[in-house]
Amino acid sequence: MIERYCQDVHRQRIKLCSQCEELRTYALKRLEKCPYQEGKTTCVQCPTHCYRKDMRERIREAMRYAGPRMLFRHPILTLFHVFDGRRKTPVRRSQ
Repeated sequence: MIERYCQDVHRQRIKLCSQCEELRTYALKRLEKCPYQEGKTTCVQCPTHCYRKDMRERIREAMRYAGPRMLFRHPILTLFHVFDGRRKTPVRRSQ
């Protein structure tokens, strides 16, 4: 979704711009450390917000743009995302 956002909004065709690459790297790190892992719902419904406030705003902007467009490019992934969003609040995994 970040790639779609960067391609359309920042007009990057081959690789992500530095801002979007930073956002992508940050998001992957946050997902790697997520305490909910397998039972995870979408981040917007998660009880634990692990993104810094500035990054949360940036990812929200990218998701709002790319989300509706995802249906046409990746319909199966869109369905998985919808199902994830309908999951109940996850239970934190023990560490």
